[in-house]
Amino acid sequence: MKRPLNDEAPCTKPTRGRGGSAAFLLAQIGSHAASRFAARLADLELIPAQAGVLRILAATPAITQQALATALGTLPSRLVAIIDELESKGLLQRGARESDRRSYALHLTEKGISTLQAIGKVAREHQHSLLAALSEDEQTALADLLQRVADEQGLTRGVHPGFGVNRPEGPSK
Repeated sequence: MKRPLNDEAPCTKPTRGRGGSAAFLLAQIGSHAASRFAARLADLELIPAQAGVLRILAATPAITQQALATALGTLPSRLVAIIDELESKGLLQRGARESDRRSYALHLTEKGISTLQAIGKVAREHQHSLLAALSEDEQTALADLLQRVADEQGLTRGVHPGFGVNRPEGPSK
């Protein structure tokens, strides 16, 4: 039996507000937020994947490409083009690791650090614009609720699922 594709689909626990189901609204706002953030990053001549890599490099200096790919849940070959582009822009550099000269450690350059600061400013402006309808307390409550949902779904904190090779169908418990 096929399940209807409308908002009236049966479910065990209704989560509808005035605008539709919570799942639909999350998808709608997520898509809107992602496209708006990408547009804001374009002013810095970056795409979201590049901004995400820079953020992780700042938090994990000297990480290898292999370890970065593992952290992102993506194939190392998919990451090579992103790393190459960031290196060509002067935002990061590859350096031989002392412990294993066959692999390279990734480091942000001074330009990469200043670019990351610009990304942070863009992200703050984006969040302010996106959540302008909510009070500060409501924004905190929303973030807490969404983090609980993300945790229950087995999503890795701080890693956008768009990087992933395998997209989980549900909780990974």
